[in-house]
Amino acid sequence: MPTIKDEAVCIRHWDWSETSQTVSLFARQTGVLRAVAKGAKRENARFSGGLEILTRGLAIAIVKPTDGLATLTAWDLLETFPAVRRSLPAFYAGMYLADLVHHAVRDSDPHPRLFDAMVEALRELGGPAGPAWGVLRFQWSALVETGFKPELARDVRTGADLPESGSYTFLPGLGGLAAGEARSTDGWKVRSGTVTLLRSLESGALSPEAAGPESGKTVLRAGRLLAAYWREVLGLEPPSMRAYIEALERPGSPDPGIK
Repeated sequence: MPTIKDEAVCIRHWDWSETSQTVSLFARQTGVLRAVAKGAKRENARFSGGLEILTRGLAIAIVKPTDGLATLTAWDLLETFPAVRRSLPAFYAGMYLADLVHHAVRDSDPHPRLFDAMVEALRELGGPAGPAWGVLRFQWSALVETGFKPELARDVRTGADLPESGSYTFLPGLGGLAAGEARSTDGWKVRSGTVTLLRSLESGALSPEAAGPESGKTVLRAGRLLAAYWREVLGLEPPSMRAYIEALERPGSPDPGIK
């Protein structure tokens, strides 16, 4: 039976027995890996730091071709992302990232660039720009990696280049923007500033420093748009999605995105 050794982020864990756990790991070279960690809760087990959700570690697992669950034999804790444990908006943001991976990435389907984007986003949750930046960029990376990147330059109805306008219509069923106002419940009105920000994100030019201090509300609007699009793509709304957005919009939130 093959043994894998891979860097991973824990995105789910459940109690299996009094001494063992079942985990879902997003591994860099392996993809989503579901495994049983036998004896993980025993003293002196080979699981340093314990198996906690939203932590990064080096995993060693035995993969059984005839079994849906691998056997996790060791876990070397590498990073804990402290902001997730200090801030409620950061915690919900981290859980939303984990939910996106859980629902959008198939088992044993490697996405190393998406893994790197997730680790970067988890580190950014406690940064000066707040959770909204990291979540926005991860949502975009996940859309690109899973083949659902929205069309931002051409009208998805006609195929023509989009003209300059004060607002556009986002059509989730067609996967992108159209010119003019939304004519039905199938489309959402999107401000030109939001579109400009998303185009900068697509080109790789977007950063908190480049966008400036007045872009916070636009970042939050863009994040809500991509979350709504993800809801349509997945056919469901992860509970963490709503919890994250409501935490950012709550009065007194420390996140700069809503100031």
